[in-house]
Amino acid sequence: MKVIIAGGGTGGHIYPAVAIARGIIGKHKEADILFVGTERGMENSIIPREGFSFRKIKVRGFMRKVTFQNVIAIKENMVSFIECRKIIKNFKPDIVIGTGGYVCGTMLMTAALLGIPTLIHEQNAFPGVTNRILSRFVDKIALTFSEASSFFYQKNKIVVTGNPLRNEITKISTEEGKETLGFDTQKPLLLIIGGSRGAKSINENSMLIAADCEKNKEYQLLHMTGESQFQSVISIYEKNGVPYDSAHLKVTPYIHNAPYALAGADLIISRCGAGLISEITVLGKPSILIPYPYATDNHQEYNARALEKCGAANVILERDLNKSVLLSEVKNLFEHNNHMNNMSINSKKLGKPNATSDIVAMVEALLE
Repeated sequence: MKVIIAGGGTGGHIYPAVAIARGIIGKHKEADILFVGTERGMENSIIPREGFSFRKIKVRGFMRKVTFQNVIAIKENMVSFIECRKIIKNFKPDIVIGTGGYVCGTMLMTAALLGIPTLIHEQNAFPGVTNRILSRFVDKIALTFSEASSFFYQKNKIVVTGNPLRNEITKISTEEGKETLGFDTQKPLLLIIGGSRGAKSINENSMLIAADCEKNKEYQLLHMTGESQFQSVISIYEKNGVPYDSAHLKVTPYIHNAPYALAGADLIISRCGAGLISEITVLGKPSILIPYPYATDNHQEYNARALEKCGAANVILERDLNKSVLLSEVKNLFEHNNHMNNMSINSKKLGKPNATSDIVAMVEALLE
């Protein structure tokens, strides 16, 4: 089996692609997989580090305003069709898979026009423009959220699979997660995720929670600030006289053993990227979700609302966020265990732990 996987720009497009690749290799040891991406995207560093072959093409997304950059984008995209045709001619793939981002546009379109089986995976509840265009040409569409199906016309192509995740995410117990991170297994743990690059509003509005945690010790707190925000958050903690490395309160710029943090958490505060949302639901974790207001097409709010309407999460919009509101939400949830338990049950119902194997099955069906 020879497979080309195209997708990139952000980790939200890349890590599902890696999970799909590993899923294919898990069932087909002889599979030959080639990733296609750009030099500018995160895939340029992530894919080689993951041990996969990688080819770069020149392609650029369009700006949503009239600008000379769009003229450059048109030129690069035309050239990329020629590059994609050469890659396909040399590699001779049996199937081409796209996981989103503008980088997969020309590769999937070229493959579809050449009659090669094609499949795209859409991570978000509000699909990106590239995947909405490609949906008319590809053979199959895998979705993370069922809500996304309303944006695609050919319903017979759609399979709601969920988002492919790393295998270890479901193999760690809550107790094991807490113990590994140095927390008390008998007390609830709140995980605040400021994001890999930092979410300033979440970090700054978490101060009252930290102070309450230190004063009352009714719950524990693990606060991941993101590397760019770490020093400023530490300064706020010091200014308020709150320790940032105690038995029940820890602040860190990045969580390297993220599966243990997610498993150990009893409640999660975070943004609403598709990857993290998928991990939260597979683990059945209740959450307070704060959508990033400047995400493309406001897709993070769509993701968050999909959980909220099923009773799996509470949503706070950025414009409504402040320290008191966030602390009140946390206190209310920890004080009402029954409500938290119901949120956990509803979250688990939305989880798709077999997403990777379901997508691999779609690949196999197309090749048959």
